[in-house]
Amino acid sequence: MATNQNQTFSTKLITWHKRHGRHDLPWQQTQDAYRVWLSEIMLQQTQVATVIAYYRRFLARFPTLPDLAAAPVEEVMGLWSGLGYYARARNLHRCTQVVMDRYDGRFPQDPDIIAELPGIGRSTANAIAVFCFGARQPILDGNVKRVLCRTHGITGFPGAPATEKALWALAETLLPRRDAASYIQAQMDLGAMICTRNKPACLSAESNCPLSDICVANAENRVTELPQAKPRKSLPHRESRVLLLHQGDRVLLERRPPSGIWGGLLSLPEIAAGVNPAVHAAQALGCDISRFHALPPLRHNFTHFRLTLLPLSGAVSLLPRAAEAAGHSWLKREDIDAAGLPTPVRKILKAFFGR
Repeated sequence: MATNQNQTFSTKLITWHKRHGRHDLPWQQTQDAYRVWLSEIMLQQTQVATVIAYYRRFLARFPTLPDLAAAPVEEVMGLWSGLGYYARARNLHRCTQVVMDRYDGRFPQDPDIIAELPGIGRSTANAIAVFCFGARQPILDGNVKRVLCRTHGITGFPGAPATEKALWALAETLLPRRDAASYIQAQMDLGAMICTRNKPACLSAESNCPLSDICVANAENRVTELPQAKPRKSLPHRESRVLLLHQGDRVLLERRPPSGIWGGLLSLPEIAAGVNPAVHAAQALGCDISRFHALPPLRHNFTHFRLTLLPLSGAVSLLPRAAEAAGHSWLKREDIDAAGLPTPVRKILKAFFGR
């Protein structure tokens, strides 16, 4: 696009956003960098409708950055439970501690410095700088990538380095001289409300997309083709045997390592293939169990592999203290909803105790 066409692009978006965009989301009512940053992290890979409740609960418990920095990471993971992509929560907690140590609890204003903080990349850093500090910077989240690929006919998977580099260059040329915050929000809203991944509104006869007359994909009937999907690879499959050791209304759980899958969350004890569950329960957990029952398997998909959990239940006659000393804890049935558990584990426990 030439310069005047770039101005048309941004003007159309800003004008549309004033009338049709989202203006009442909880994080839009503040320029507090802590709150804006929290929303940006939660919105990564997660829909707005899901995030709102988590965002409000998080702020009710941790209203300020120092509050979050001072909290035990286990409590942070508990509040994040069910939101997925748990590395975000670990980085969130770590980031607050860095801001406290290096910047006296105040977010730096330079987007390049913000981008160096744990869990914050270029796009998120630019968004914080734009919304909180009046910067003029482009962003490139999933919604914006989709809008740019379609309106400008950009081919290639948006996550590929060459394609992403081209998108960043384009995003920089499209920035308006003024109203950067309104323009950035308009891009995100258009991608979330009109230029959606599935069933974009321009395919409807009642479309009100402000960019339909300058959109390459629309003109060339390629809306469903762009952006191009990531080359598909067959996902590997893993199986994991887990023990559901229970006594009355309690179940034995173990804390996952701080990094890796479900890092920092409570989960069911895992046993390797071929290991006798009774021997493992006795030696590693201090539980004397003579009989185990296989529960229905539960399948769960991650972005890079598929997992099948194979639970084995066993009744414990006494609550052994040795298990707690080894980093395990007993959870009451009534506390399942509030505990920091992976979603598949929560499903297994609810199915078991709901019988």
